[in-house]
Amino acid sequence: MATNPLLLMRLMASAYAVAEKSGAIARRVMQSGDLGIVEKTGANDLQTAADRLVQKSICASLSRSFPKLTIIGEEDLPAETVEEDLIETKQAEEVLLKPCPPEYSSLKEEELVVWVDPLDGTKEYTEAASLLYSIPHRQKVHSGAELQLLATALRLLDHVTVLIGISYGGRAIAGVINQPFYNYQLGSGAVLGRTMWGVLGLGAFGFQLQEVPDNQRIVTTTRSHSNKLVTDCVQAMEPHKVIKVGGAGNKIVQLVEGKASAYVFASLGTKKWDTCGPEAILHAVGGKLTDMHGNAYCYDANVKHMNSAGVLATLRNHDYYLSRVPQSVKQALS
Repeated sequence: MATNPLLLMRLMASAYAVAEKSGAIARRVMQSGDLGIVEKTGANDLQTAADRLVQKSICASLSRSFPKLTIIGEEDLPAETVEEDLIETKQAEEVLLKPCPPEYSSLKEEELVVWVDPLDGTKEYTEAASLLYSIPHRQKVHSGAELQLLATALRLLDHVTVLIGISYGGRAIAGVINQPFYNYQLGSGAVLGRTMWGVLGLGAFGFQLQEVPDNQRIVTTTRSHSNKLVTDCVQAMEPHKVIKVGGAGNKIVQLVEGKASAYVFASLGTKKWDTCGPEAILHAVGGKLTDMHGNAYCYDANVKHMNSAGVLATLRNHDYYLSRVPQSVKQALS
């Protein structure tokens, strides 16, 4: 193990470990048969037991090891004692072995802000559960209809992520994305879940970086929060293909794995906890995330949580996609 790793790498090693634990919690809640769903602001804004337990786990674990951090989570939870079995004290050795970028060698805990989305893609998580729970519990799925339901549920589970972002001076500098159900489609013998992470100036790990060929424009966008602005902006990109999926974290995964060339969302909806961690990973491999005006988002502790000018993210050719944003969209998201 590295000798006396610097603060940022110790924090990342803890974030990695608790993200892995969070993925296991999300799977356990799914398997329990009871998601514990409550409506936050309506039927399209849900919170599950997984959201609550994962946020408790992440916030309590990081606070215990790094008490001076500012941690901002999506869920508005009451202050209460967190069960010991939710606390993760381990650190990922593979992270500790990496060198800290020199520009972050002198960071102090109180200078850092951690943004937590305990379950990005809650809608897809609940929809997948509903489909899975509708299939009779037996050793094998038999009918064609049941197989179709199963396939749909597994595709939805691909959208679900746990997101942890770290910012310094308002800039997203490091992030973790855990996909709890990665490899779910491979059956009972597969190792479930994976964790991707990245630090500016160091790189990103846990996946194979791939790019869409330059002669193809594949746009990924929302599957459930569309409106005329979103549609107009997507079509203005003159895409060869449009992919509609859930989860901001999932859309960034699509960019870095060569499934899409641009993430276009010309609307309100995403928050800082949706984009901080994924943005850091994207930037660590040379990509870019801005609002629809080309401005960077700020992630200091006092900013408003809503990304009110939309999201445009690319691995390459950001200026091209930015140039295609209609003036009407820019005016609406001013």
